[in-house]
Amino acid sequence: MERRSAIGLNTPRDDRVSGRTIRLRGIVQGVGLRPWVYRLASEEGISGRVRNDAAGVTIDAFGTPSALDRFLARLRDEPPNAAVITALKWRPALASEAPGHFEIAASRPAAARRVSIPADIATCPQCLDEIFDPQNRRYRYPFTNCTNCGPRFTIVREVPYDRRSTTMAAFAMCEDCRREYESVENRRFHAEPNACPRCGPRLSLLAADGLELATDDPIRAAAQALRRGMIVAVKGLGGFHLACDATDATAVSALRTRKRREEKPFAVMVRTLAEAEQLALLDDDERQLLASPERPIVLVRRREDARIAAQVAPRNPLVGVILAYTPLHHLLLAECARPLVMTSGNLSEEPIAYRNDEARERLCGVADLFLVHDREIVARCDDSVVRKIAGGPCVMRCSRGYVPRPLPVRRRFPRPVLACGAQLKNTFCLGVGDEAYLGPHIGDLDNLETYASFEESISRMERFLGVVPRIVAHDLHPDYLSTRYALSRRDVVHIGVQHHHAHIASAMAEHGLEGPVLGVAYDGTGYGTDGTAWGGELMLADYARFERIATFRSIALAGGDRAIRDVWRIALAALCDAFGGAPPLGEIPLFRSVDQNSLATVRRMLDARLNAPLARGVGRYFDAAGAIILATAASRYEGQIAMMLNFAARSERAQPYSYELATASHPWELDLRPALRELAADVISTADPGAVAARFHATLVHATATMLREILGRHGRMPIVLSGGCFQNDLLARGVLEALSPDYDVYLHHRVPPGDGGIALGQAMVASAAAKNLAGE
Repeated sequence: MERRSAIGLNTPRDDRVSGRTIRLRGIVQGVGLRPWVYRLASEEGISGRVRNDAAGVTIDAFGTPSALDRFLARLRDEPPNAAVITALKWRPALASEAPGHFEIAASRPAAARRVSIPADIATCPQCLDEIFDPQNRRYRYPFTNCTNCGPRFTIVREVPYDRRSTTMAAFAMCEDCRREYESVENRRFHAEPNACPRCGPRLSLLAADGLELATDDPIRAAAQALRRGMIVAVKGLGGFHLACDATDATAVSALRTRKRREEKPFAVMVRTLAEAEQLALLDDDERQLLASPERPIVLVRRREDARIAAQVAPRNPLVGVILAYTPLHHLLLAECARPLVMTSGNLSEEPIAYRNDEARERLCGVADLFLVHDREIVARCDDSVVRKIAGGPCVMRCSRGYVPRPLPVRRRFPRPVLACGAQLKNTFCLGVGDEAYLGPHIGDLDNLETYASFEESISRMERFLGVVPRIVAHDLHPDYLSTRYALSRRDVVHIGVQHHHAHIASAMAEHGLEGPVLGVAYDGTGYGTDGTAWGGELMLADYARFERIATFRSIALAGGDRAIRDVWRIALAALCDAFGGAPPLGEIPLFRSVDQNSLATVRRMLDARLNAPLARGVGRYFDAAGAIILATAASRYEGQIAMMLNFAARSERAQPYSYELATASHPWELDLRPALRELAADVISTADPGAVAARFHATLVHATATMLREILGRHGRMPIVLSGGCFQNDLLARGVLEALSPDYDVYLHHRVPPGDGGIALGQAMVASAAAKNLAGE
């Protein structure tokens, strides 16, 4: 049973004493809020109690009206750094119930649950000082934490957030830790993961066969292995990383081979901002993102003289940098004295490993050693990814550090909604009341392991919230595993949501827009209401409905999904369409590298429309243009060609190519065949690829802005929202924003991923509105 801490206040029990019951919601558990409230009450002469419950934190406060007013004002204005108070409400309480002291009372359950557990928080400066202080009892202890930092979401089994509800319940505190835990003046007062070398979790170093290696210092032994070029699986907060020396080309290449990850960039971890500055050219916003409590991977421009192997991010001027966020990371990096690759502990396309036995089984062919510990991880949680897009931060992968933080929404959910997301970059969303909860990044639902992780994560969040969804939203694509899962749920209302409508609704929800809006959804593909692949869509939309106003001319995908990998097929289809079936292939360098038998076969497929479905995705135009301009026949990972084209562009003020807009049809159709003919002519004339890439971007920007202005001229002024994975391209996003500002209100994603990782939020909003209409509410 939780102990109580109390102080006597000698509060006058006279007629002036009144009472208030105060309820706080938001990120209010596990962030030192109760001890802070305790100290605040002492300073203001308030008696009463504070406790966690399943909805947040409740305070029964008694004192003079002026003292209570000051107390409330300080609650609003001075919360702890890691706390986020989204709602503060109070009602009068009977003064006769006032005690003579203030206490932290035992937690209790409540009927209406809300997740107030914070995300995992990066190690604070005070704890860092302790682990590097030889005189401190936590010297070199890799699980040091306090109320300001440490694991939270990844170790919690149930709410409310108390030690007994976490995986730290297995570790009984020693006398010293218990004394800290119970002392209101100590920063570990009610720090639930509190521990030390005497009573807390322990590290061990295992060989690839699972046998424990004899060593007095597993961290030092692991660091020595890393310096020798070995690969070490390191158990972190939300799962395992695969680590190697980022300066060692041989080690990085070996990791790529074993992990089956050809060219997709690896993240690099360093200890400090000063070390990050040695790898990348940083501005103030990027420094702030790197040092934020969330500690995401931040995509930044690599320095030409950066001391990391080229194999870390092949053919890519950016590097994903992440600062150490646990004591274990700090100690390991200090021992290695060099940057480390820290990539997800999995084989490509699988979920991150998070249990010791699972890691040894799945990563035994990848890692040479395993640095493990005995603190159980409950929720696997990958590192989040952020990049500065169009002058502002853009979360590209929402996971550790951000989850399970709720997103307030202006339009309440009358009934709980589960939105199951898309097939790629899957996340789910639960909508409850006036909040939406995005789940952690799951990944591509292409195998049973990832699908099982998807099911487990949904079940866990439903349990945390204490809700049973009454509405289940899904993509219209019948073959998505997320769709099949949604349709397998019983006793619910199933609502299919068009992919690009969901993208637009996601941006609307993030910015609190009710609609109508003019939405732009540019991505690779999404199932349309006509059964074809959309992806270059301009829509008039609110949550309940949309009207498709404009789209792009379709491109044939010879071989279906294979064309997305072998992008020369898309380039061939686009050029055949642009040149009336007779493109000058022999003069274009790309096609000299393509097997001529394969080329002839694909041309026959296109001519016969055999296994060549049509797609309207802007991402496919990026693939076609990138393949032609950069003479690159294949994409090694999703979005690679579009990124390479973005990086190649040398001018932001380039002259756009020609295009045609057919407004007589419905929807309007943007025809880029003139642009492709001019682009091909530039390539044939050996024009600078950087200039050609810039002109292609300028064409998309100009065409998009032209369509938006034309549509608004006919339909009236309204907000513009930009969504979909293509708006992770800084040049495109910034170009459209600048072309329309300040004449129009334009909204881009910041907190919610613009790609499929954020689509579940839009599904939830659309499904809730559709269900309300169906019910006649």
